Amino acid sequence: MLLVHVKKYYESVRNEDVLTTHYDELNISPVHIHKNKVCHKEAILTLGKELVGYLQNEQIQNVGYAPGTGTEEVAVEH
Repeated sequence: MLLVHVKKYYESVRNEDVLTTHYDELNISPVHIHKNKVCHKEAILTLGKELVGYLQNEQIQNVGYAPGTGTEEVAVEH
């Protein structure tokens, strides 16, 4: 499901479709619970590969880190 959200994020930010031709041809989404594990695994790997290809081709800028903006605490338990 996370990779589908990543795809939708880039589509909304860039206002263009992220082409995932091979993933779309598999006709499997995370909500298809009746599909077997092997089919879902193939779909996840295919979608991941196509998203990485998109990011490499688009030369998306990396998010920078500005010193002093973060904290030392990574997670705090209550």
